[in-house]
Amino acid sequence: MKKIFYTVLLLVSIFFTTSCVGDLDQYPHTETTSADVYTSVANYKSVLGKLYVSFVITGQEKGGGNSDLSSNSGYDYMRCYFNMQECGTDEVIYTWQEGDKMNGLTYLSWDANDVWVSDTYYRIYYTIALCNEFLRNAADGQIEGFSESDQEEIRHYRAEARFLRALAYYHALDLYRNIPFVTENDPVGSYLPPRYTSNQIFEYIETELKDMDTDLPDRIECEYGRACKQAAWALLARLYLNAEIYTGTARWTDCITWCNNIIAAGYTLEGDYAKLFNADNNKRTNEIIYAFPVDATYTASWGATTYIICGAINNTSESQLPADYGVSSGWGSFRLRGEFTELFNDGDGRAMFYTEGQTREIDVVDNQSYGYLSVKWTNLTDAGEMPSNFSDFSVNTDFPVFRLADVYLMLAEAVVRGGGGSSRPVALGYVNQLRARAFGDNSGNITDGQMTADFILDERARELYWECTRRTDLIRYGKFTTADYLWQWKGGVKDGKAVDSKYNIYPIPTTDLTANPNLWNENY
Repeated sequence: MKKIFYTVLLLVSIFFTTSCVGDLDQYPHTETTSADVYTSVANYKSVLGKLYVSFVITGQEKGGGNSDLSSNSGYDYMRCYFNMQECGTDEVIYTWQEGDKMNGLTYLSWDANDVWVSDTYYRIYYTIALCNEFLRNAADGQIEGFSESDQEEIRHYRAEARFLRALAYYHALDLYRNIPFVTENDPVGSYLPPRYTSNQIFEYIETELKDMDTDLPDRIECEYGRACKQAAWALLARLYLNAEIYTGTARWTDCITWCNNIIAAGYTLEGDYAKLFNADNNKRTNEIIYAFPVDATYTASWGATTYIICGAINNTSESQLPADYGVSSGWGSFRLRGEFTELFNDGDGRAMFYTEGQTREIDVVDNQSYGYLSVKWTNLTDAGEMPSNFSDFSVNTDFPVFRLADVYLMLAEAVVRGGGGSSRPVALGYVNQLRARAFGDNSGNITDGQMTADFILDERARELYWECTRRTDLIRYGKFTTADYLWQWKGGVKDGKAVDSKYNIYPIPTTDLTANPNLWNENY
């Protein structure tokens, strides 16, 4: 069983309402006050743990009991984020359309009242609120009574909280663009945050990530499950990769700069692609830069990677056995759309699909027999066994947020698009390292002439599918809402169709528009 630092997190019950972001920027309603909690370095670390687990659990008890906040569906941050990033793309077709209210995401037809759009928004701002509350209590004036060594330790925790907040704000920027902005410096209580433009949020995240760099540990000094400085660099690289979408100004050279910094830190590719997505993937720190740790004992939930693994297993098949993937049941939630599976050539080991009894094409959305199933993610150890702490509904597989393969592909795309600081031969070398791992030899390697921007988009799909990058990538390429690339059931029709460009951005939920007059949606 993996050891992660937040297994000792202080279980302080924190309750927020979802009426508006202003309400989320309050001190938690707890049985103890902040003055009682922030009395030792150990307590600060425990509360920091709460910030980390806010991405993968929904409450204080196993399975989401004693929930942190009420929501439409009651699921965790990662389940919401996965749906928002994957379920409207060619990488996923969802089975339980009506029951799980997935029509809007599946067909790119949501509105400001969509339950997943709302739940994701409030999950993000709940995490931001937690980080703000922690940072208020970790300011220099708040910790001056501690010894110098303890103050130094808390400053490191403070940098981690800032990173987690920056990550949450990045998700908010990417999904919603022009959003409410609140930090630890704003008033507590009935405060209505101002609306920041995507340019302002971009600049804030950029400044934060650069400023915290010296207070985050290097990868070789970082406890597993916590953010190292290379994690901040990876978030910076991803921010710059999409800068033209967020701000109107391309930043390809900046993207390359931070990719180079990460590569120079000594990461190496894992030899076995499948081991990046199994129950022992916490051992893959050679390639995984930062992950959300998931543990069947301490962070058991119906979401995060449990959702990804169980959701991909057909629950009506007599041939696909859940035990073969380290779980006790399949949920039959999603399959792969045909256009996505066609991106893979024969011999590509990343094409980890279950096809027996399955069609490639999606003739019927809510029939599990239509569409190949992804078996990329499992709850099996390196030895091919269930983890010793396996439970009936939670897995032990961590979610890689950033890994070296993504960095290689970000650098390659930025080079192809004209960025400076690297070269086409270097970028081609990185791409072919990924291809050699995928094919087991050099048979899948490409030439310089084949390394186009469109090739990189397809390679990102092949390498990073179900890692919550696809929607963002398709938007960057102008293919998410347009007719430039159609997939089955895009826009709600079998052969796919273009949709309104407003669907490149999710709307701020109606509930928050009502509560905060500073906010509005464009085009909704």
